[in-house]
Amino acid sequence: MVLGLNLSFAVKRWLEPKQLAAMCKNDFKVDHVQFTWDLIDPWWPEEQRDALAKEYRDAFEAEGVKIDATFGGLASYTYAHLLAPTEIQRELAFTFFKRAIDLTIAIGADIMGTPVGGMTFNDARDEKRRTELYNIMLDYLRKLAEYGKEKGLKEIHIEATPLITEFPHSPSVSRKMMEDLEGTAIPIKLLIDWGHALFKPLLKEEADMTLWLKECGPYVGSIHLQQTDGLLDRHWDFTKEGIITPELIKKVTEETGMDNIIQYLEVVTAFESSDEEVYEGMKKTMDYLHKELGC
Repeated sequence: MVLGLNLSFAVKRWLEPKQLAAMCKNDFKVDHVQFTWDLIDPWWPEEQRDALAKEYRDAFEAEGVKIDATFGGLASYTYAHLLAPTEIQRELAFTFFKRAIDLTIAIGADIMGTPVGGMTFNDARDEKRRTELYNIMLDYLRKLAEYGKEKGLKEIHIEATPLITEFPHSPSVSRKMMEDLEGTAIPIKLLIDWGHALFKPLLKEEADMTLWLKECGPYVGSIHLQQTDGLLDRHWDFTKEGIITPELIKKVTEETGMDNIIQYLEVVTAFESSDEEVYEGMKKTMDYLHKELGC
């Protein structure tokens, strides 16, 4: 398997491109990263946004680290996006995601990934409205794929989330969504997160990563790795005690034929944690995973 790194750990801590790139290469020993929109917001004015993107692109290229994708972060995840209740909100989301594709191209990546959004309390509990919003979302994603193709993007990755108010949220819903999106201008694939896939309060007996990967296998484009307890979406590093072990990761990866899919460690820290604490946790985690996973 290939171990990569999502850059969420660096938010509000390590913002100098050269330092961050060197840290990823020399301290954490990775050759593949996902760039979070929490470091560069797609909404920022194009000239300044793309100038910053070039700084990161040049720094990571100099270290021999590939920015495979840009990915939605915490800030973006707070919005309802393509499942919002009004057309105005959904059109804004569509524009936002097009700008995210522009950022992706500017930073030299091939893939743009994100959760698609969330429904309101009322919409989520109305089956007719859920179906209507689901189909609206699919149409926007098809148009987004067309825009991505025009700009030179290779793939879009949609993250499955552990909420019934979002699409997709289970193995079967994820597979159906991918089947409904077959034939788009560029491939739309799934990102499956270990912590989301093992969220027991929602998924119950389906909280099984092997089940997820076997059900959705042909459509899986990337994987997020985290430590968790299965009760909330923790995004802990592996200095914390949880339910995900290297033995489980290796077993599931081998059994489902996912050795060629990059698994990006995605750690989201408390802002109150000291920089030293976060760095130490990341260093110990990456050393541990490289050793135990043999990659």
